[in-house]
Amino acid sequence: MGYFLIGVLVVVLFIGNVIEEANGEISPTVLSKIEWMNKRGPYLGIVAPNNFELNPLLASQAYVPYPSLPFIDFAGRRFRFGKISNQRVVIVMTGLGMVNAGVATQLLVSLFRLKGVLHYGIAGNADVNLEIGDVTIPKYWAHSGLWNWQRYGDGIDDELALEAPGDYTRDIGYLQFSKYTNGSDNLLNRVWYQPEEIFPVTGTPEVREHIFWVPVDKSYLNLARQLEDTKLPQCVNTTCLPRPPKVTIVDRGVSASVFVDNAAYRTFLRSKFNATAVEMESAAVALICHQQSIPFVVIRALSDLAGGGSDMSNEADIFGSLAAQNSVDVLVKFVSLLPPYGSKIQSE
Repeated sequence: MGYFLIGVLVVVLFIGNVIEEANGEISPTVLSKIEWMNKRGPYLGIVAPNNFELNPLLASQAYVPYPSLPFIDFAGRRFRFGKISNQRVVIVMTGLGMVNAGVATQLLVSLFRLKGVLHYGIAGNADVNLEIGDVTIPKYWAHSGLWNWQRYGDGIDDELALEAPGDYTRDIGYLQFSKYTNGSDNLLNRVWYQPEEIFPVTGTPEVREHIFWVPVDKSYLNLARQLEDTKLPQCVNTTCLPRPPKVTIVDRGVSASVFVDNAAYRTFLRSKFNATAVEMESAAVALICHQQSIPFVVIRALSDLAGGGSDMSNEADIFGSLAAQNSVDVLVKFVSLLPPYGSKIQSE
């Protein structure tokens, strides 16, 4: 009987743990680890999209894991602790796309004491004047995947569905599909680009604001200008790029949960938005940091000309690893430019 009761108790405790995890609650063990690490903060949050970009940073001699507690696992994410250039950092990988990037970044800023966020990785290129391997640091980011898809038969002057109550707008502009079908009519009509609804921590809960172009932190951006003379590798084995890659400040980057391998859409994004970096996560990171009043900057190395355009631009399989490494090298150099631990860069 005693063994039976002990068995029942074990089952009850096990079920309790499963329910706790299923409810997304922070277990006492994990919470104590978070509190313990936060006493050693604040940290510089570093956000990587995928293992392809994360692994070169973890393998870098610049990154030194924290010996006593190198990581905390929570909600399917691993938060790694260590130092880069004497800066205390916590690193998280998001996974592919806007939803993953938003969830991981929100967890990062909610769980840990941060003084800023750096996001890095590779991106498609929409600017034919830049090359594979170049590292871009955009001044603004926008989510280019939030659309109001207009009913067939409605024109550019017709009110959009739910436009009157302020849910949608025609201020940003549209993509008309018939422009890309030899001018003939097209049942897809047009999509109108939309700003995001945001709820800043400094605002009133449940009172929305709107934003399309999210600015990176001006102080981080000014610091990043010191990176423009960075020397970066040009070759993978015996295959070399036409010129050494460079670091450049650009106007804009756009993100959506869409892989852009289409020259016409790439040209549209460039002409409509003056976008350079085109990828799938940065705008989500930007939107979370903006709402949480956390300074941030994004470093994205170009891995290909989106949709092709030259023989060289189609060699992303060869130079993708070089682009990923370049993004890590520039990230590490940026971290080395930050004020010493304990001080906080003044945002403008």
